[in-house]
Amino acid sequence: MKVTVDFEECLKDSPRFRAALEEVEGDVTELELKLDKLVKLCIAMIDTGKAFCTANKQFMNGIRDLALYSCKDALVETSLTKFSDTLQEMINYHTILFDQTQRSIKAQLQTFVKEDIRKFKDAKKQFEKVSEEKENALVKNAQVQRNKQHEVEEATNILTATRKCFRHIALDYVLQINVLQSKRRAEILKSMLSFMYAHLAFFHQGYDLFSELEPYMKDLGAQLDQLAVDAAKEKRDMEQKHSTIQQKDYSSDDTKLEYNVDAANGIVMEGYLFKRASNAFKTWNRRWFSIQNNQLVYQKKFKDNPTVVVEDLRLCTVKHCEDIERRFCFEVVSPTKSCMLQADSEKLRQAWIKAVQTSIATAYREKGDESEKQEKKSSPSTGSLESGSETKEKLLKGESALQRVQCIPGNAACCDCGLADPRWASINLGITLCIECSGIHRSLGVHFSKVRSLTLDSWEPELLKLMCELGNDIINRIYEAKLEKVGVKKPQPGSQRQEKEAYIRAKYVERKFVEKQPGSVSLLESGTKVLLQSQEEKRHSGHEKSLLAGEQGAASQKAVAVSSDEARRESLFCPDELDSLFSYFDTSSKLRSIRSSDSGIQQSADDSREHLASTISANSLYEPEGDKQESAVFCDSKQSSPGLQLYRAAFEKSLPDMAEALAHGAEVNWVNVEENKATPLIQAVRGGSLVACEFLLQNGANVNIRDMKGRGPLHHATVLGHTGQVCLFLKRGANQHATDEDGKDPLSIAVEAANADIVTLLRLARMNEEMRESEGLYGQPGDEIYQDIFRDFSQMASNNPEKLNRFQQSDSQKS
Repeated sequence: MKVTVDFEECLKDSPRFRAALEEVEGDVTELELKLDKLVKLCIAMIDTGKAFCTANKQFMNGIRDLALYSCKDALVETSLTKFSDTLQEMINYHTILFDQTQRSIKAQLQTFVKEDIRKFKDAKKQFEKVSEEKENALVKNAQVQRNKQHEVEEATNILTATRKCFRHIALDYVLQINVLQSKRRAEILKSMLSFMYAHLAFFHQGYDLFSELEPYMKDLGAQLDQLAVDAAKEKRDMEQKHSTIQQKDYSSDDTKLEYNVDAANGIVMEGYLFKRASNAFKTWNRRWFSIQNNQLVYQKKFKDNPTVVVEDLRLCTVKHCEDIERRFCFEVVSPTKSCMLQADSEKLRQAWIKAVQTSIATAYREKGDESEKQEKKSSPSTGSLESGSETKEKLLKGESALQRVQCIPGNAACCDCGLADPRWASINLGITLCIECSGIHRSLGVHFSKVRSLTLDSWEPELLKLMCELGNDIINRIYEAKLEKVGVKKPQPGSQRQEKEAYIRAKYVERKFVEKQPGSVSLLESGTKVLLQSQEEKRHSGHEKSLLAGEQGAASQKAVAVSSDEARRESLFCPDELDSLFSYFDTSSKLRSIRSSDSGIQQSADDSREHLASTISANSLYEPEGDKQESAVFCDSKQSSPGLQLYRAAFEKSLPDMAEALAHGAEVNWVNVEENKATPLIQAVRGGSLVACEFLLQNGANVNIRDMKGRGPLHHATVLGHTGQVCLFLKRGANQHATDEDGKDPLSIAVEAANADIVTLLRLARMNEEMRESEGLYGQPGDEIYQDIFRDFSQMASNNPEKLNRFQQSDSQKS
């Protein structure tokens, strides 16, 4: 309803004017309420529409996913793709509709309310204020006494000014009222007309879209009729096949199992077995096992990557298990683990045991002395179960380590028997071994020799550099120095296993061929005495001589004097199976490691000693006062113990001299009381050699032993800014929470030194440790990102150490 206020009445300020104002103000207030309500309803409709579009889009995405899943069915994929495209267009049209609604209803009407009605309200406030002032002026003018001329004039002037202001503001107020009444009609109708046109466009677009799709929909309907007929025919065929198969007798399946070593697909035998888990509850799980490519593997589902139980069947044995409650059980034992399995019947158990034993025997024949020379050519078909690029990558990784280690002088033949092309290595000794000698080394225990495959295992870069720093020639010059003097003949590739085992034990455990120095005899003999105390009591007189001569027979077998663990090992394995005496193993070989691509340079022991002699004499920091050394560290054994030799060689980065000190009986954790109780590992840190640290750790060095100042190897590596060593110690279990005498842990030291690389490593290790503690993940590999970052730092420290030389300490700070 249109209300017009007359301008003349405004000047008179008559009761009709006031009544008209009251009517207009009430109408505008109600109009504002209606418009606010309409805008809110429009906002709710738009929000609901957007939610509908979102849900519709998700539904459309589901149709597209179904189309991608049906990529093998062209009809289904094409139809669903067309339908999803059409629905996507409709979603776009809906979006346009809601955008237009927002512009036409919400935005336009909100603008009218916020601008035009607000102007009306502001004008109303001014009018009411000046109207009140005018009333006050009239009252004051009427009350003034005539004899007070001054007050009369003042009141008259105020009244005149107030009336003039009132007329001006009243006219503006009336103008605003009339403009609002005239504009409201156009704004409301304009917004609604725009909204209706948006709907018209929406439905018109939808009609055109589905008109184009209609012919395809009719054609698809005709095809569906034919599909229904075909489906009925297929159903009848499947029911007939089901009936035929159901009539077959499968009651004696377990008696029909056969194994074929020469199977074309490489699978010797396969079937379901129960496997006992290695957790605390010893749960049994049913898994699909198979023997193929000289490996025993299992998988839970067909598409799962097979889990390898035994990588090389030559390194395992199989036996019945009658000492547990479950029936039909047998055990497959490898050097690193034992796997308890259960068949469904006795016939199946016998079949599996025979299949494993036959596979082991076949592997021996294929990997005999004659075929060892051709192992490089045959390894792709027998080395791994993995397929495709994974197999190629693993073989390339192994061959790279093999080629680099074998190029070191003396490494092309087994260190102990001389067999060509060795494929195994002792990582703490730095030598290469044939497969038979590697088995004997494993039986010595990891405190004497840690065995790893050069082709089957991954190699960390620092470990590969360690191998390249030593070699068979250097180690044999140390451990076989007195071989000719004592008259012992070194075993040949064709020698009996007992002869090789006796020689290897005498060489590395008893160290009978090491040229003992006067200063190290007592320490060496005392260490050997502890290890052989129980065996010495059982030896016959003159037996030691026959043992060193490598004599064969039962007397020699008895004289090896195996420990209680070895006796148990003898009872568990068949004597003619390769590496049947494996009971000790290097748990570190289970850890993931990666291949290094650097080129190691082998230095001879003489060169290392010459370099050491030229530098150690000038270094008074590591010499006790009053006992200065001569030019070479090992030239005068009377003045230095093996522990001190190891201590000095660690600083000089001479792995051959370190190996010689260990052979002379040096304690790897020897403490130099004259130099703040520092250990050889701390000296290796000061010397800046990552490989020397790795050598000591592989030989049993404790990474957490601290000096008098409370600083361990990790502290010293952090102070000196040796990022590669920090990474190595963290991987080897260094305690980064330990504090020195100043109350500082490695992280606080690295933060003060602003060494970003070391701070990153320490914080990542701490964060990974906290996450594993909070999630109860002890014993788990840890976060993959954490492992990848540490792997990158290891590669950089070994291959590109100059990239980590961002932080240098002066010599005065190293102490």
